[in-house]
Amino acid sequence: MWIYDKKLEYPVKIKNPNPALAKLIISQLGGPDGELGAATRYLQQRYSMPYAQVKGILTDIGTEELAHIEMVSAILYQLTRNLSECDIKKSGFDAYFIDHTTGVYPQAASGVPFSAGTLQVTGDTLADLYEDLAAEQKARLTYDNILRLADDPDVRDPIKFLRERELVHFQRFGEAFPPKCNGRSRATNNARI
Repeated sequence: MWIYDKKLEYPVKIKNPNPALAKLIISQLGGPDGELGAATRYLQQRYSMPYAQVKGILTDIGTEELAHIEMVSAILYQLTRNLSECDIKKSGFDAYFIDHTTGVYPQAASGVPFSAGTLQVTGDTLADLYEDLAAEQKARLTYDNILRLADDPDVRDPIKFLRERELVHFQRFGEAFPPKCNGRSRATNNARI
């Protein structure tokens, strides 16, 4: 059974709207290395995972990524609430505003909409786990880049939390590699070459 606590994993309480910053942070929602992609990838990879423990890790991390979608969306909402026409124009948020008003739409900072075309699910244990390790490092890097550009402590605090969770996910995926059998990983049995 799945239990949803109906609260953010970490509090988001941003006092000052900043649509220019929202335009950057939106990549962690729908960008190529964002939370929506991570959740989708891990929750789909779990179906073909032959190892129960690794399937559990994919489920745990995939559902936590759903919580991260909530946090990033809350950050975006709070950064774009109660904007004046002047705020929208001055911040460069006008192009986004034309298409989505201040709705939270999954896209990259470049404006490219979210696409599952950036994800990979191979059914091969090793290939998928290496993909997951790389995904966590790319997400960590995106959070690092956001922290380089964000100076509002109300924004930096939850972003730092999210960045730390990427490191934990990377460690958990690193520990998930299946045991060796006769010097060869049993995971290669997934692929019939």
